[in-house]
Amino acid sequence: MKLTTKMVLLVAALSTAACTNPNRFGAGSFTDAFDPNASVSTNAGIVAGSASDPTSTAYFQQAVGDRVLFDVDQSSLTTSGRATLDGQATWLLTNFDYTAIVEGHADEQGTREYNIALGNRRADAARSYLLSKGVPSSRLQIVSYGKERPIEVCSEEACYSKNRRAVTVLAGGLTG
Repeated sequence: MKLTTKMVLLVAALSTAACTNPNRFGAGSFTDAFDPNASVSTNAGIVAGSASDPTSTAYFQQAVGDRVLFDVDQSSLTTSGRATLDGQATWLLTNFDYTAIVEGHADEQGTREYNIALGNRRADAARSYLLSKGVPSSRLQIVSYGKERPIEVCSEEACYSKNRRAVTVLAGGLTG
């Protein structure tokens, strides 16, 4: 047999033998450390950065709530809006390495200029409430998008009501 044929057969035999036992390195092996289907977890089953991690932005968005809704042509906070902002204030005071931008939004009714001003009043109402709960002003900014960034697009009240909102967007931690 030629040397090339022997080498090909040897490489094929070694390749096949290497694949026969997936646990050949034992428990906690190198391959287990890089299992793409395994979840990365920390203490008490909390996955870092997930909605179960109380210091994560995902937790803030899903468990605390990142938005408050407003009535038609209004910038005064509702009872449920104040409850959401209470949770946001508590979270921000606990996680002091984050800053936030409060975005004001409006539905598509009215002129662009009117809705920019209304969005500004809504963002300012949410920011003022957070300030009253002890969040430092240096950690809060506002911006108004008016009707320019709807989350629902249709000419029905169901869509309009979702677009009349103030959204608190977290900016990355200030570690260092």
